[in-house]
Parts: sequence; C-alpha cells; structure tokens
Amino acid sequence: MSGESSAKPTSSRARRVVWILSALVLAAAVTVASLGATDRLRVVPDPVAGGPVAMVEGIPGPDTGPACAIDARYVDELPEGLRPEALDAWHRLLTAAGAQGVRLCVNDGKRSTGQQQREFDEAVRKFGTEELAGKYVLPPEKSMHVRGTAVDVQPHESAVWVERNGGPLGWCRRYENEQWHFEYTPDYAVTGCPALLPSATGA
Repeated sequence: MSGESSAKPTSSRARRVVWILSALVLAAAVTVASLGATDRLRVVPDPVAGGPVAMVEGIPGPDTGPACAIDARYVDELPEGLRPEALDAWHRLLTAAGAQGVRLCVNDGKRSTGQQQREFDEAVRKFGTEELAGKYVLPPEKSMHVRGTAVDVQPHESAVWVERNGGPLGWCRRYENEQWHFEYTPDYAVTGCPALLPSATGA
C-alpha cells in the first residue's frame, strides 16, 4: 500500500512537468510564428563568416539622430542594431579616428526590413524604376544595412578618412557612387578591401 501511495504523487508531478514543458514549447512556437508573420524574424545566411545563423532582421535602427556636430546637414545616429562584431569594429574605428582628431557621424546605420523597404520604395518613386533606384538603395533582401554590417559615414571628409584607414579594421567602401557607404567583414582586415563596384547593382 505504501508503495502505491508514494507512486501516485510522483506520477502526478511528472504529469505537471510534462504539461508545463508542453505549454512552454507551444508558447515559443506561437511567438516564432507571430514574428515570422510580421517579418520580425528571418533565418538568413551569415554575411560575415561561418554557416547559417538566425538573425532578427526586423530589429529597426534609429530613424534619425542629433545633428552631426561637425556638419549639421547630417545626423549622427547611435549605431544601435549593428551585429555585435560590427559594433565592436565600429568602436575601434571611432577610437582610431579620434586619435587622429577625426570625427565620424553615422548618417545611417542599421535598418529593419521595413525601414529598408520604405527607403527602396521612396527611391523608386524618385528615380522612376527599380533598376535606377537599386543603384542607390537596395531592396531589403540584398541590403547590408538590414543585416547590420553597414554604415553610411558623413561628412565627406570623414568618409574619405574611413576609406583610407578603415580597411585594416574590416571597414571598406563598396560602391563608386556612394562615397559614404561602408561595409564590415573581418576578412577585409586580412585580404584588404575589394575593388569598388560601380553601384549597389554592380553596374
């Protein structure tokens, strides 16, 4: 009798544990599904190094920032939302620039999928076609701003400094028609910056 009475509480506890674990799994599944439905969660290839990784591409960056201290035509956004390795590299770049008396302003950094789509749609309205718009603003699925590894540096003199000095820290200018756009990958610090592409479309 004593054996049967002690087995019942154990069985009841086990059922409670299974129920709680099932509820947690269900809640996690619902959360992931809702994020996917709202474009808040996507699994994409890692653009920096290694195999596929889960990235929250829907995380927005700042829509704006305070005026750039050295040129009020631009803003200086906080680099929020950059991938951790890109953010660390950005801080190293800021430190190197500061040591030479150079100020860097982030006129644009991380963008969510939605933010990038709005930028692209606006460019299409401005230039008339997606092909022309793509020379300056890529659609979300192709943008390194969305992936958190790109910044637009202003003013022009600051961007020139980054182009001359950013390579050893992994930051390279990528497009001939965008003097301000820089992308990070640790490979650049080893192999050097690749040749400039004519534009974001590659042509």
